[in-house]
Amino acid sequence: WYGIATAHDLEAHDDMTEENLYQKIFASHFGHLAIIFLWTAGNLFHVAWQGNYEQWITNPLKIRPIAHAIWDPHFGESAAKAFSKGNLYPVNFAFSGLYHWWYTIGFRTNQELYFGSLGLILLSSILLFAGWLHLQPKFRPTIAWFKNNESRLNHHLAGLFGTSSLAWTGHLVHVAIPASRGIRVTWGNFLTVPPHPAGLKPFFTGNWVVYAQNPDTSTHIYGTSEGAGTAILTFLGGFHPKSQALWLTDIAHHQLAIAVVFIIAGHMYRTNFGIGHNMKEILDAHRPPGGRLGLGHIGLFETITNSLHMQLGLALAALGVATSLTAQHMYSLTPYAYLSKDFTTEAALYTHHQYIAGFLMIGAFAHGAIFFVRDYDPSRNKNNVLARMLEHKEAIISHLSWVCLFLGFHTLGLYIHNDTVVAFGQPEKQILFEPLFAEYIQAASGKTIYEFNVLLSSSSNPATVAGNQIWLPGWLEAINSTKTDLFLRIGPGDFLVHHAIALGLHTTTLILVKGALDARGSKLMPDKKDFGYSFPCDGPGRGGTCDISAWDAFYLAMFWMLNTIGWVTFYWHWKHMTIWGGNPNQFDESSNYIMGWLRDYLWLNSSPLINGYNPFGMNNLSVW
Repeated sequence: WYGIATAHDLEAHDDMTEENLYQKIFASHFGHLAIIFLWTAGNLFHVAWQGNYEQWITNPLKIRPIAHAIWDPHFGESAAKAFSKGNLYPVNFAFSGLYHWWYTIGFRTNQELYFGSLGLILLSSILLFAGWLHLQPKFRPTIAWFKNNESRLNHHLAGLFGTSSLAWTGHLVHVAIPASRGIRVTWGNFLTVPPHPAGLKPFFTGNWVVYAQNPDTSTHIYGTSEGAGTAILTFLGGFHPKSQALWLTDIAHHQLAIAVVFIIAGHMYRTNFGIGHNMKEILDAHRPPGGRLGLGHIGLFETITNSLHMQLGLALAALGVATSLTAQHMYSLTPYAYLSKDFTTEAALYTHHQYIAGFLMIGAFAHGAIFFVRDYDPSRNKNNVLARMLEHKEAIISHLSWVCLFLGFHTLGLYIHNDTVVAFGQPEKQILFEPLFAEYIQAASGKTIYEFNVLLSSSSNPATVAGNQIWLPGWLEAINSTKTDLFLRIGPGDFLVHHAIALGLHTTTLILVKGALDARGSKLMPDKKDFGYSFPCDGPGRGGTCDISAWDAFYLAMFWMLNTIGWVTFYWHWKHMTIWGGNPNQFDESSNYIMGWLRDYLWLNSSPLINGYNPFGMNNLSVW
């Protein structure tokens, strides 16, 4: 472990200067991107070579997508037969959702998958070359270039987010939407197939509403011209009735709006042209008038600019939240055609993204703690928010501790109480909390099942009347549909499990925050910062205290994070299994007490095994 940590701790290497450090990290980004594109090229290549993509798109609901063949010399005849699943040779099924994604964005043939793979391999090669190039003396950026915050922000906002969103809108409008209507747009004809019959005339005459007229009808068969419209930018709301995915024309509209907002945002900061905001001025002006936050954000600009750990921590935290939101939205607002009908893939994608979010969030706190040990300068941050946070750390930690104790005792207490009364045959004595506030929010957004009759769930409300003329019909249909996962019906079981998850989140946060705020020193070890981020014990001739470094807090929090994501994914899976099985009441009844979770979820389908151990089944064949 020490070797791995040391290899990646570039700051601590011999002869490392600040400029050299920035240059090495910058060059490694290109290598990182190259690996990502090479990996995705492999996905495309193996499906094109060994998958069944062209067969799958003829009937996405009935045909199982194949990821790749299995060439395993250890497979005997029975294993080969078991994994062949009706094919000529053993295969691995795909539960990644890639087939659905490629189908939605316009891929239709294996040849196109090969082209995509080849394009990514070329891009990967270019990036590897760029990484090498930026390590050559002539092409190494200077430290001033790396610390030019305003230029970088403008460039990333307008160039990275804005232009790429605009390009993606272009792809959706020119390739994906026509493909969903049975029109093939390829490299051979993309200059001669207009995405809209009216061309660019409505754009230049300001009559933009033309692009929203004549959307696909409710009888549209996805991938064909039957029931297809001509609209390219719409605001229908809800889902395509056949593919159960968001309308592609709605997605294109959304991406275009994001592109416009970000391209404008890319002109926000002041560079060589003397217009726009100055980042330092904005931060220095953040001083609440009551003086409750001392000097506010003064000193933050220099601190963050000069600390790569702080920057990485902020980036990881933002990406962690975004990834968790991706997990949520990918099933509730499914963007890919037919994905919501592939239950295993939905479960796999949700689990995948929640675990990644967990690791990213833990990393954010880890680098925050390293920032306090290595980069924090008390003289530069006198009496600002960072300094005051460190001064108030006892109050922050004890409040968080109180939250954890409250959630732990109350949630477990309710589960145990309910478990006891159910065990004694008196289920009516359970303490069940109806999640009224959450139900109210769902009702206000249009869900009628709770009969709250508020805002959009009331047909006579002004909000509903006004919205019906613009965008609501699709939304109201979707939010009350039993076919989609938009705003699932909730009850006492959901209330309890959400508080259990909150317990896990707050305890993880408590351990991480305490580790970071105590990283520079604690009552037990005032000079902790001199020992670095990770150290085993506080040394001979002292208290003999071990496992108190910031690294140890990060290590312990990792277990709580993994535990919490386990609760999140179990909850998601059981709730959805009962919905998919057509019996959501089972979750509602069994999720309020511990034995319900064990018997009806954890040990589901285990009755042959369990009965193998009852008095009548005690023999060596009973389990089988």
